[in-house]
This record gives sequence, C-alpha cells and structure tokens, in this order.
Amino acid sequence: MDENDKQCLSDLYIADPCTDKKAIESTKGGLLKDSYKWIISHDSFEQFRKGSESQILWIKGDPGKGKTMLLCGIIDELTLEDSSTLSYFFCQATSNRHNTASSVLRGLIYHLARCNPWLIKHVREKCDYKRELFKTETPWHDLCDILTAMVNDPSLKNVILIVDGLDECSVDRPNLLEFITKPLPVKWIVSSRNWLDIQDALEDAKHKVKIHLEINQDSVSVAVDLFIEFKVNQLTQKKKCDDTNKAAILEYLKTNANGTFLWVALVCHELSNPKYRSWHIPHTMKSLPPGLDPLYERMMINISESNDAQLCKDIVAYVLIVYRPLTLDELRVLVEGLEDKEAVQVEEIIASCGSFLTIHNNVVSFVHQSAKDYFQKKALQEILPFGIPHQHHRVLLRSLDILHEKLQRNIYGLQAPGCLIHEVSVPEPNPLAPIQYFCIFWADHLGESAADDGVIVNDRILAFLKEKYLQWLEAISLLHSISSAARIMEKLTTFLVSNLAISRGAVMKQ
Repeated sequence: MDENDKQCLSDLYIADPCTDKKAIESTKGGLLKDSYKWIISHDSFEQFRKGSESQILWIKGDPGKGKTMLLCGIIDELTLEDSSTLSYFFCQATSNRHNTASSVLRGLIYHLARCNPWLIKHVREKCDYKRELFKTETPWHDLCDILTAMVNDPSLKNVILIVDGLDECSVDRPNLLEFITKPLPVKWIVSSRNWLDIQDALEDAKHKVKIHLEINQDSVSVAVDLFIEFKVNQLTQKKKCDDTNKAAILEYLKTNANGTFLWVALVCHELSNPKYRSWHIPHTMKSLPPGLDPLYERMMINISESNDAQLCKDIVAYVLIVYRPLTLDELRVLVEGLEDKEAVQVEEIIASCGSFLTIHNNVVSFVHQSAKDYFQKKALQEILPFGIPHQHHRVLLRSLDILHEKLQRNIYGLQAPGCLIHEVSVPEPNPLAPIQYFCIFWADHLGESAADDGVIVNDRILAFLKEKYLQWLEAISLLHSISSAARIMEKLTTFLVSNLAISRGAVMKQ
C-alpha cells in the first residue's frame, strides 16, 4: 500500500473486527474448542460449506446460548483454510461504532482490505472522488457499491462474510438484511436472537440453512457441560476448594444451567469474588437461581444491600444511556463520588455492581446485551426512578460542567499553533482522554433529554459557547472529529429554533 492507500484505509476505519474478536474472547474467559466443535460437524454446517446452492447460514437462539462464541470458533476454523476469503463483524448494541448497518459494512470492507491489500483500489474508486466520504455519514449505497465490487473481484475465491448479533444492529437493520439477502458471489454466516423482523427477512431468502440452538438442545447441553467443567476447574483452583465442594458446584451448575453459557459464566464470576471463601460457596451458590432474569434480580438485590449501593446504581444508570462504552477515566469524571478515587478503587466499585458490568482495556460495558435489556425492561425504576430522559438531562448538564472546567486554550501545549493535525504529538498523559466522550456526545444527550427548565438549559449552553467555543473546537480538531462539531451545531440550531418557537407560543398565550 502507498501512503494514499493507507490514508484511505485509516479514514475507512470504524472498528477492527480482529481486535473486537480478541476482546470478546478475553471478556468471556477464552474460547473453548470443546464448546463449539459440535457445530463444525453439524449436518447443516456441512451442507452450507459444501453445497454450492447454500448462500446463508443462520444461527439463531435465545440470549446466553453461546452464539457469539460459536461464531468465534467458526472464524478460527475457517481461517485455517486457504480455500476461503474471510471477513467478519461483531454487532454490539451498546456501541455506536458497532450498532449500525453502515458500521457493519465498513467493518467488513476494512477487514477485507487489511487482509487483501490490493482490494483497497475498490475503496479508492469512491473516496478519491469524495474526499469526505468516511468523515461524515457515509451514504449507504456507496458502502454497498464498495463491498459488492470487492466480493466480485476476480482474485477472490469462496468469499465468506460473517456477522454476529444481527439483533444488536439497532440502526438501519432492514437495510443490512436486504443487502445480506441480495444475490452476490458470497456466502454469509449470521447469528441473531429469535426476532420476528430478522426471521421475516431471512425466511424469504433463497438457499439458506438454519441452525436453531433450541432445537439442537442436546448438542448445546453437552457443550455447556464441558464449559462448566472448564469454569469449575478454574474456580476451584482459585478458591482452593476440596473435592466435595467441587463436586457440589459441578452438580448445581449442570442441573440448573438449562443450556445457557452466560448463566454459567455469571454464576462462576460471582462466586470468584474475593469476599467469598471456599466454605461460603455452597450456600452462596444456591442463592443464585436458575435463569438469566432471576439471576439478574438476585444480583440487583445484592447491589441494593451493599455499602456502595447508590454509587453502583449511579454507575449502571450512566452506562445504560451513553452512546458508546466509557473508559474508566471518563466514568470517573462523570460519576459524582468517583472523581477523587484512584483507578484501582474505581475498578473495585465496578466489581461491586453484581456481575452486570465488565472492564476490558480500561473500557466499561455491560457483560452482555441481556443485562442491559434487564435494566431497560424490568429494573429501570430501581436505577432511574425519574426515567431515561431525565438521565440524559443529567449527563448533558454534567458534560457542560466538565467541559467548562477542563477545556483550555492550547490544551496540548503546541509550540507552533499552525502545524498540521498529523504533525501533532499527543502528550502523555493526554488531557483530552478523560473528556473525549463529553466533547463529542454532549449535544446528543440534549436531543434525548426532557426537562422543564428549558430556559436554564439555554442559558447554560449559551454560556458554554460564549466562554469555551474556541477551546471546544480546538479539542474536537485534536480528536480528529471535526465532523462531530458540524453535527452538534446542526442539533443546537434545531433545538434553539424549537425552543424559540415554544417561547413565542407561550408569550402569545399570555
């Protein structure tokens, strides 16, 4: 690749599927071959691999059944084959970089170009004539054209595209499903929950093969039992349990897992907490009920009874409504009560949030989409008694406070203010790292917030723009997010015009 190719690839980047795969496997405790090998020899998988007419393999099942790790295993197996060209993407509803149809296509294109550098020419054909193609919202048809051109490249053979978690693609999923079902010289492997809109789209597709995990319960149960043995060996070695306790743990987990990997992982994670000694485990284990929702309810009770109950609830409430997972530094700045704590203390408090949250590479997120679903659908009142719009309002005002306090002129201490952005060296520690989220997303929370104090919000925004507008633009530029500034100003214009109309209407009524 020449420098222009590298710049084009850099502009295209929105997520690296290879890095995401490693992070997912690490967060879930590693990929166990015994837990996925059954699907490699499954008749439907064999039919998909060998049948020239099979275009789509759809793996579907309920939350926690191990769909993502199955796909990780399939990726590893297919990577060993020289006869296929592979690209993949993991949808994540909690991240705005992983939950849109455009992100999926960009990720697939990026991975194809990274692994097959000559394919970058198909991206260049678009971006050479549209310099801002990837710096703003990329038109959907352009992404479709690029990926179509790539998979039609005569140098490629047996192209397989893998998308995990179609149900977690929450933005423009119909567009993605329509593209997947188009006739192309490519095979697709996709996974999802048993959702009606996905079923309707894929049922109409010709040449598809389905693997329904609930129908293959025997195979899944065997895989879960092997996973249980692996996790219990880890747990009992760490806790130095005797054989009697180990046997009791194995029996309880195998009896109550109901073919759900996630339930096993959550229970083992909870039992590994340092506060539980080996002799506590049998009693504690039996307090953790079968089924994900009952387990989540028990975990919520544990949070409510802890010394950091309110702080844990505040943390979960913020993680629930942000537009991308927060780093530890960002969370520490955002949540009142964490500002003065060291990173290790913050990690300990997050570990006290039941097992709802996980930390990977200093980024905090829900352990699974089903945990987020639990709070949105069943426990919202416990952590957000005033509702989600009120929480967005809190984040908006807190963001303005943070930016007002932290932003300053020449925040990187550049000696030559006129230098080009690629010539800038990021200082260590980076003063923008703890406030990056608030620089880019504060106005998004404005759009989702609901408050009666519209005049106060107007005054706070105007005060911020008067005093910190130039410093904010400087920060946005240093974060390579000038397109975010344009988007935010559009949102502000819409908001202020709307508020002005409401104010005039109120005056007219008086």
